[in-house]
Amino acid sequence: MDTPSEVLVVSAHPDDVDFGCAGTVALWSRAGARVNYLICTDGEKGVEEASYRPQEIRAVRRQEQMAAARVVGVQDVVFLGFPDGELENSQGLRKELVRWIRKFKPQVVFCQDPANRVFENPYVSHRDHRMAAEAVFDALYPACGNPNFFPELLKEGLEPHKVTEAFFFGTNTPNYWQDISSVMELKVQAVLSHKSQLKDPCSTEKFLLQRFREIGERLGVMYAEPFRRLLLPL
Repeated sequence: MDTPSEVLVVSAHPDDVDFGCAGTVALWSRAGARVNYLICTDGEKGVEEASYRPQEIRAVRRQEQMAAARVVGVQDVVFLGFPDGELENSQGLRKELVRWIRKFKPQVVFCQDPANRVFENPYVSHRDHRMAAEAVFDALYPACGNPNFFPELLKEGLEPHKVTEAFFFGTNTPNYWQDISSVMELKVQAVLSHKSQLKDPCSTEKFLLQRFREIGERLGVMYAEPFRRLLLPL
């Protein structure tokens, strides 16, 4: 596919985007796409040591995500600040998603796959991931393109905007694969920016190289990221 001009990536926590699609983001940014991140929570419960206060963790994780975003050429990172571990597909979350979709006007939106309901992987099936994915899906259609949803946003000058495509990462049913061989080093660097989440960075790097090499081998390339691509009604 042609590189889109405007891209928005939404995730539940800092680091989700980098495991899921940082390679594609780096590739498309290099090709001229303007990419923005929208992070629903600050991941303040993502460090289990009781000696850390949530506000300290929140600050660290925001800084890590900003650093990772710079690695792959992201323009802006917006943190919505919803409580970590308590995300709901609520009207409040959907309104914020619609607000920022209308502000950024992306052609393509990335998020976790709302169809992930097999519960085979605790990380993939994290409740926040499921809630964020479903909220994004509901915001994409029909809310962000319909003036009758959140009409108060019209008073902010935020006119309806219809997104062309959605790319779901962390999916069990991929139908689109992106060759990221030329930017795999940047994807690894982005993931390793999340130092607070990595007990063994070397093992994480090995895991990333092995996993995305295995996916790439099926396509005859060195490394690839898998997605479920969905065309949205206009």
